[in-house]
Amino acid sequence: MQAPTSSTQPLRTVALRTRGQGHGAITRLFSPDDLGERLKPFVFLDRFDTADGGFPGFGMHPHSGIATLTYIAKGSVSYVDTNGTDGIVEAGGVEWMQAGAGAWHGGGPRDASARGFQVWVALSPDFELGPSESLYLAHGDVPVIGPARLLLGEFEDHASPIGHPAPATILYVTLKAGEIWNYTPPQGHETLWLAVATGELDTGICFVRGDFAYFEDGSGPLAIKALDDTEFIIGSASRHPYPLVTGYYSVHSSLDALASGVTSVNEV
Repeated sequence: MQAPTSSTQPLRTVALRTRGQGHGAITRLFSPDDLGERLKPFVFLDRFDTADGGFPGFGMHPHSGIATLTYIAKGSVSYVDTNGTDGIVEAGGVEWMQAGAGAWHGGGPRDASARGFQVWVALSPDFELGPSESLYLAHGDVPVIGPARLLLGEFEDHASPIGHPAPATILYVTLKAGEIWNYTPPQGHETLWLAVATGELDTGICFVRGDFAYFEDGSGPLAIKALDDTEFIIGSASRHPYPLVTGYYSVHSSLDALASGVTSVNEV
C-alpha cells in the first residue's frame, strides 16, 4: 500500500505499514504466524470497533503461554474468567490476564458503541507454565503522563500497576489536531510499533484510522504530529529471545511447553 507523503523528517524509519484483515468489528493487525517473530514479545494485535460492524463478543476460550491486555477506549465490555473474576471494564480501563499454564476468559460489548485493542504478549519460559493471574484496572487506576495513558510497563518514571515480568511498554495516546508528541522508548527497547484508532497522524509518513506500522529496530525517538484529533496505541519492547511455538489460542517457547499448556487448559 502506497503511503501518503509527508514534509516531516522521520526519526524512525517505517519497516512495514498495513491495515490488517477485517472481519466485521474486529481487525486482525498481526498474529503469531505473520509478524509475531518480528515483533515478539508482542505476538498478536486486534483492533475492535462496533462502528465497523457487528461485535457479538467472545465466548469462553482458553489461552496458555501468553498474557492478554485489552484496552477499552470507548464504551464498555463485560468480562469473566476462570480465575474467579467477572465484571465490567469501562472506557479507559484495562483487562490483563496472564494465562501462564492455562486459563479461560470471555466477554463482549455492553453497548452499541465500543472500541479498543487487544494485545497478546509472549511469556518467557520462567512464566509460560506458571500460575494464571488476572488484573482489571478502572479508568482512574491507569497512570496518565501528558496525553498518554500507561497501559503496561514503564514510561518517564511512571510504572503500570500491572507487574509484567518482561521489558515491554504499551501506551494509549490522545492528541488534538496540531499537537506534537515525542516517544523515546525505554532503554533497550529496539522493537517499536503503533496502530491508529481514530484521526490522522504524521511520523514522517502519514497514517490514518485503521493503519498499523512497525519501525526499523533502533533506540531513537519517534516524533508524532496529529494532523487531526487522533488516538493511537503504541508499543515498544526488548526482543523476546525465545522461539514461538503456536497452538490455536496458545504461544509457547517449545513443543514440550505447548503440550503442557494444551493439557492444562483442558483441565481448567
